Amino acid sequence: MSSSHTSLHPKILAVIPARYASTRFPGKPLVDIQGKPMIQHVWERVSRLAAIDRVIIATDDPRIRDAAERFGAEVRMTSPEHPSGTDRMWEVAATLPEYDWVLNVQGDEPFINPQHLEATLEAIQRYPDAAIITLVTPIQDVESWQDPNLVKAVLAANGRALYFSRSPVPYHRDAPHEVPPHTYRHIGIYLYRREALEHFTKLPPSPLELTEKLEQLRALEAGMPIYAVLVSEAPVGIDTPADLVRILDSVS
Repeated sequence: MSSSHTSLHPKILAVIPARYASTRFPGKPLVDIQGKPMIQHVWERVSRLAAIDRVIIATDDPRIRDAAERFGAEVRMTSPEHPSGTDRMWEVAATLPEYDWVLNVQGDEPFINPQHLEATLEAIQRYPDAAIITLVTPIQDVESWQDPNLVKAVLAANGRALYFSRSPVPYHRDAPHEVPPHTYRHIGIYLYRREALEHFTKLPPSPLELTEKLEQLRALEAGMPIYAVLVSEAPVGIDTPADLVRILDSVS
């Protein structure tokens, strides 16, 4: 942590990476939800948190930049060559060394609960050795447990992440068709200690990461401590136009 800030009051930067090009849902961050582009809903929810000192939208597309500037957000144009949103985040954070922690909220999370983000930030004090802090929620049903699109997290008793997997883990040996206790779904919100984010983006993709297609395994394989905060529910995900139609029908 930088010497200019006490551990009680770290400076926090939030970066919202947003891409226009998406295989399943092109232009997703700009789709209209109740009169506002999706990215604006994300920005407004993140901006509500008093503990966050600055919020920046990071994009490689002028259409997203223009829309964000219209609703008053700070925007940084970043390289179109980044393999992930994490690399896009670091391009922004690298130019702002005064921030101790960097929060990553994806530009397609319009229904993220600000209280869950607040719980993530509060965990800085609880986990002083954390390199990364993230979120999990309990899994109750077998279908979710077995769904490879929902990432499972295996945690130690102190909240430290032991593993993330697309497989139904932990395996319930005595009742293989029942969800075992202490089974969690991972929620892809990440709070990085600044030095950890820099270190992470300089590491090559790791063997487990390439196998499971889960970026956070790179950090675990490098021995970086990841801690998970338990929240009551996952935000509603929007991966396809059909997802959005279903969600909007349910709230109308």
